[in-house]
Amino acid sequence: MAASVTQKKWDRISSFYKWSNGAAERRWEPWKKEMFSRMGDGNILFLAIGIGEEIRLFPENRRITAIDISPRMLSKAAAKAAHYNGSIRLMQMDARNLSFPSGTFNQVFTACTFCSVPEPVKGLKELYRVLKPGGELLMFEHTGSKHFPFREMLRIMNPIAEMIGPSVTRDTVANVSAAGFSIIGLHNVYLDIVKTISALK
Repeated sequence: MAASVTQKKWDRISSFYKWSNGAAERRWEPWKKEMFSRMGDGNILFLAIGIGEEIRLFPENRRITAIDISPRMLSKAAAKAAHYNGSIRLMQMDARNLSFPSGTFNQVFTACTFCSVPEPVKGLKELYRVLKPGGELLMFEHTGSKHFPFREMLRIMNPIAEMIGPSVTRDTVANVSAAGFSIIGLHNVYLDIVKTISALK
């Protein structure tokens, strides 16, 4: 099957992802680690594992399936996954078309993911489908802002941002609700741009 435009984009970005995102990733580590500490003993899906930088923040002895659309990203994540004290299965997959049966997972985690998924509501509906009834979605995401002047600044930046990586204007909270989830927790980490979202199926 021919590679999609999105796959080609993230294959290309994989070559400089750590260099371009390293400082930002380290800045958010305490909040990500706190969210990952909520990983339970059931089947866990981690969406968009990238080059695997978050793996070292995962609690031990969990059963995790980690997907990414980019095979080049997955190849860079493989060594980190191999050293994880638990089970991590890496799979290439598009968030908009998951191959898992409905009701497979107890929890789904994302970290700066739905700024990049094309057709985000479609992707979130797929997460809803593969979660078990009562299953939990936990997200660390950056979004657009509702406040001046940040809203306008992000809108100006967005065309360039999308060429080299993610959108910076999305309303991910609204998208989660539109996909059918019930939002049970929302915490702003930085202004109203970086946040954690907790939701249930």
